[in-house]
Amino acid sequence: MARENFGSRLGFLLVSAGCAIGIGNVWRFPFVAGEYGGGVFVLLYLVFLAIMGIPLLTMEFSVGRAGRKSTVGAYQALQKPGQWWHVHGWVAWIGLCILMCYYTTVAGWMMAYFYKFAAGDFSYGMDAATIGGMFGAMLENPSEMMFWMGVNVFLGFGIVSFGIKNGVERVTKGMMLCLLILIMVLAGHSLTLEKAVEGMSFYLVPDFGRAFESGIGPILTAAMAQAFFTLSIGIGSMEIFGSYIAKDHSLVGESITICCLDTFVAIMAGVIIFPACFSFGVSPDAGPALIFVTLPNVFVNMEGGMIWGTLFFLFMTFASFSTVIAVFEGILAALLDNFPSLPRRITSIACAIGVFAFSIPCVLGFNEWSTLSWLPEGKVILDIEDFIVSNLMLPLGGLVFLMFCTTKLGWGYENYLKEVNIGNGMKMPTNSIIKWYLRIGVPVLVIFILIQGLT
Repeated sequence: MARENFGSRLGFLLVSAGCAIGIGNVWRFPFVAGEYGGGVFVLLYLVFLAIMGIPLLTMEFSVGRAGRKSTVGAYQALQKPGQWWHVHGWVAWIGLCILMCYYTTVAGWMMAYFYKFAAGDFSYGMDAATIGGMFGAMLENPSEMMFWMGVNVFLGFGIVSFGIKNGVERVTKGMMLCLLILIMVLAGHSLTLEKAVEGMSFYLVPDFGRAFESGIGPILTAAMAQAFFTLSIGIGSMEIFGSYIAKDHSLVGESITICCLDTFVAIMAGVIIFPACFSFGVSPDAGPALIFVTLPNVFVNMEGGMIWGTLFFLFMTFASFSTVIAVFEGILAALLDNFPSLPRRITSIACAIGVFAFSIPCVLGFNEWSTLSWLPEGKVILDIEDFIVSNLMLPLGGLVFLMFCTTKLGWGYENYLKEVNIGNGMKMPTNSIIKWYLRIGVPVLVIFILIQGLT
């Protein structure tokens, strides 16, 4: 059976960007930027995205496009006889499944807050204690959290059951276009607030004096980690979309475009948040609570705040759900590629039931199972699952893709270079400096991230 392709280049770019654009952009990026001093962090993030994120993304795409299969099949098609690189394909598939076992819960929070604002659960003049209590009450209610997690799981697999063109591409393309419109509207409104200039100055104007006072080392490490994790490289979540694209355009240009879209959304999320924080006297370094406690407190004290709150959480829902759809396609495609007799729609139902069942512990970890004796103090099940994926599987997987694409032990640098440069657009330079940078420089950066994540 011929492999299905995207219906358009725009579809590929928006779906791939939708996979990259997620909670890491619209939730983690703003609060990490706030914690690490704003402008200097943003500047370093952009540097590391260019010198590490883009090369790694071209490698996942190259493996996918050359192999024309999901990660397991692509490794099998490209590796030399007797090699075992395809084992990492199954490890990556497990990583996708673990990721969705907690990501769907957090995506459910976004959807729940969109509903709460739209339904009028938040109202003008609510006090901060009540707003904070609403988030706590949701975490303590397993039925509510399980409902919204289930909506993400079954709706997501329902969409991918229709295939890459009629399901994933059609829905994600529309959702991403709406997301881009929403973010422009929300950012435009934030820039009209009273202290927008102060917020934007904190956010985007590098203050190296402040950075050196707080320590440039932690800022450097945080920026490097954010640049790596924002693209979710290492577990095949991007590789699958490389397998669906034609060879009309070089993968360097496509990767740069996707990174630009990903970065644009991350930066604009901060443009929405920081002017609001400064205008309403809210600390910009509020951490993970920024989205669900701090910002709702801003909205309820803002003129027209219920409308802006609804639009903000609709934007957050689109950002998180686009990643859910993309990763579900990766999970499903690996099964269909390796077991071609399986029907897509029946397999989608089975996957939905499986992911829903394995996501229940994450939900219960905030309430019924929050006091399990084997959990580290102050941690919940979501923290353990996130550590496994973010601190172990992503950087280790990134190293595997690097070794496979740049060494003779794997596919090899010449084969990678040939594939990445096929088609129109920007090419990967063929000089020896780039070759040795990709073989040594990028692995050193990824190993540094791995070590930092384990300490």
